[in-house]
Amino acid sequence: MQKEMKNMIHEKAYQKIANLSIDKVLESFSSSWDGLKAREVQHSKEKFGINKITDNKKKSFIYTVIKSYVTPFTVVLMILATISFFTEYVYAEPSEKDITGVLIMVVMVLLSGTMTLVQSVKSSNAVSKLQNMIQITATVTRENKEMEIPVDEVVCGDLVNLAAGDMIPADLRLIHAKDLFVSQSAMTGESFPVEKKVKNVTSTNNNNQTDFDNLLFLGSNVVSGSGVGVAVRVGDNTLFGKIAQDVADDEKKTSFELGVNKTTWLLIRFMMVITPAVFLINGITKGDWGEALMFAIATAVGLTPEMLPMIVTTNLVKGSRDMAKEGTIMKNVNAIQNFGAMDILCTDKTGTLTQDKVILEYHYNTSCQEDREVLRSAFLNSYFQTGLRNLIDKAIIEASSKELSIDEEDYFKIDEIPFDFNRRRMSVVIKNRRSNQSFLITKGAVEEMLQACSHINQAGDVVPITPKIKKQVLKTVKELNEDGLRVLAIADKKVNNQLDDYSVADEQELILQGYLAFLDPPKETAAAAIQALKSNGVSVKILTGDNELVTRSVCKEVGLGTEKMIDGSAISKLSESELEQMVNKYTIFTKVTPDQKTKIVKALKKNEQTVGFMGDGINDAGAMKVSDVGISVDTAVDIAKESADVILLQKDLMVLEQGIISGRKVFSNTMKYIKMTASSNFGNVFSVIPASIFLPFLPVAPIQSLFLNLIYDTSCMSVPWDNVDKEYVEKPKKWEAKSIGSFMKWFGPTSSVFDIVTYLFMYFIICPTILGGGFFSLAADQKLLFIAIFHAGWFIESLWSQMLVLHILRTPKIPFLQSRASGILTLVTSVGILIGTILPFTNLGASIGFAPLPGNYFFYLIPTIIAYLLLVTVIKKIYIRKYQELL
Repeated sequence: MQKEMKNMIHEKAYQKIANLSIDKVLESFSSSWDGLKAREVQHSKEKFGINKITDNKKKSFIYTVIKSYVTPFTVVLMILATISFFTEYVYAEPSEKDITGVLIMVVMVLLSGTMTLVQSVKSSNAVSKLQNMIQITATVTRENKEMEIPVDEVVCGDLVNLAAGDMIPADLRLIHAKDLFVSQSAMTGESFPVEKKVKNVTSTNNNNQTDFDNLLFLGSNVVSGSGVGVAVRVGDNTLFGKIAQDVADDEKKTSFELGVNKTTWLLIRFMMVITPAVFLINGITKGDWGEALMFAIATAVGLTPEMLPMIVTTNLVKGSRDMAKEGTIMKNVNAIQNFGAMDILCTDKTGTLTQDKVILEYHYNTSCQEDREVLRSAFLNSYFQTGLRNLIDKAIIEASSKELSIDEEDYFKIDEIPFDFNRRRMSVVIKNRRSNQSFLITKGAVEEMLQACSHINQAGDVVPITPKIKKQVLKTVKELNEDGLRVLAIADKKVNNQLDDYSVADEQELILQGYLAFLDPPKETAAAAIQALKSNGVSVKILTGDNELVTRSVCKEVGLGTEKMIDGSAISKLSESELEQMVNKYTIFTKVTPDQKTKIVKALKKNEQTVGFMGDGINDAGAMKVSDVGISVDTAVDIAKESADVILLQKDLMVLEQGIISGRKVFSNTMKYIKMTASSNFGNVFSVIPASIFLPFLPVAPIQSLFLNLIYDTSCMSVPWDNVDKEYVEKPKKWEAKSIGSFMKWFGPTSSVFDIVTYLFMYFIICPTILGGGFFSLAADQKLLFIAIFHAGWFIESLWSQMLVLHILRTPKIPFLQSRASGILTLVTSVGILIGTILPFTNLGASIGFAPLPGNYFFYLIPTIIAYLLLVTVIKKIYIRKYQELL
């Protein structure tokens, strides 16, 4: 039998599984109604596999290595290194063979790739470690004991206990069910839940596996009711596992990733235009096409921000760690920037604005008098329901334990009609053992309850509900709502003792018995949290299933404007285009269904908003999936945690603030590198092109240009650890590629002015003074010394300006005084300046064409650098006035 079952599993013989008796299914896996024995667990793993799906999105280490070293920028560098290798070494004259330039380019590739690899591995490890903190579990029965275990530990033959909010941890054959409704939307696309039953199945329409009533599938989740299933397939052998192997969908890229990609190709296209121009200009003006080619290659290297992948990855790893310290766990580190860019946060009211602890204030009859019988009916409804027991049920049971003396053994449940978000009510059918009478007891939202009630109990008299009475009921409820109380109605009716199967159709002709009034007080931190989010440029929108009056009361207390409210009934009448036009006009959305929450989030996104959705329930999962950033809490139901990008360890909006700020810091430091490096490299090219035309020699040797880039790029590895101005993180930041072009155009030519001044100073003053004449009047060996001194002077000036301008452009403020760089950035740039300044005075400097500079050069250098930094500061102020931002 076991061999037969194993073959059926691998042959996808779901129909045979569905048709087997429960005892045979249990026998096939050496299990029983008491669950697996301990010794059978390992045996089941070996025989049927482990409960892990091969992650097609999780790449192997080899792939990570290749991806780290092979990027658009490193490919460019390797192409350039290859060309340089053949021109400077293979085909060069023996006396002119020089492989130094090739080695520098290879070092740059290795440095960039190795650092990216290290950070990628750290990122992967960090994500795994953080995700282990929010592990999803399953409740199983083993040896007649219930235990909670990680989903990965479920094996074939396990008895899995199911309740509302649970994710199905494997493919299960149902062996017990009570009003079990399951959402299979992940498998079938159908939005409505389906009821699952234990009975054997012999056939289905069109033989679709998901149509079998007694089979449950990994990837689906329990909406309401309860059940027990025996695991018949795990991991890759499940239906979901087969789909995952057949369809390896790429994850949707965040705006941050798309922005980095766009910038990468923007810079590559810019390089492809400039490099040939530099080659032609120098070839024509100097006549040495070989030298011109090497200079063009060096220019291309200078335009290549090869450290970009490493800077981005380092920022993300550091950001995720900082956020974890603040109680914010990033399941998807690439969502960090979207978190920082978020300008609208949609959230439910209960538990987010309120204390997540509901208190039953009143249990009134229809005359607004405390009535123990109303509380008794409410208790029976809450106690015997098997759906997701929420805060309201807990409050009812807690209040009943204090005021009533009920022997639960006097009652037993016949059936249940689970809650759904359209009816907004739920019912249980209870039989009193003593009176032998059965009752259908229903509780739910007042308006929906009135639709199901035909009569009302008024002081013991049951009378029909007239329009006048209905109006009085709604008035009573309105008065309670205005006091900030959430009100549910309780109703019942006698039912036929002979029936044991009830449906929504039986929720009619009910007798309204009374009201349950609950208080869900606002959190003390809610008002401050909303104000903090507002000051950080994040608007909060409330999407709640509660009614207008209760929501209005709570929102007033926490400082949210209540003049812009709309309810679900009004939303249902709007087309998609109409919803997109009005969705930004409203702050509070009441009585909305899960489907409407999803539509609201989509409409906000179409209006080019970056939308976060915070939720913890089954009804929030859809909206979380379509949002830019899905946010949940560690105590949420499984399906909500699975749908989230971000998990908060506390259900508090205040925790979000630090997470948002961390996201913006990541964005800031990434943009610093991109904008400053792009503008600096552009400035260098902008200055060497005219110099190439007018100077009788190259303004900088190719090898020297490579050394300059190596020192600068190595120093930029400290950027992820830089400080970020408090003012910068107060507003959402979105990626705009055009802002990089504007930055290059403004600040690139600024540095070129001083490069050209340095060319003139070195050519007409420093070099002639040292050598006693102009370039053309000197002998050949003195011309070489002239060029070496010239190159050394420009190299130091260029390095100083590149390093120090980092401090100017990293902040809109006055550097060193109003805003200071981090200690590590200051130290690394200072070391870079020191190394570059000493280089011309060393043997290494001599080997790459430098000569020592006279002391009076530095009397020129220091005021020139000061003047440059002052000019950049002025240009920065003008730029900020024009574009309203710097980075």
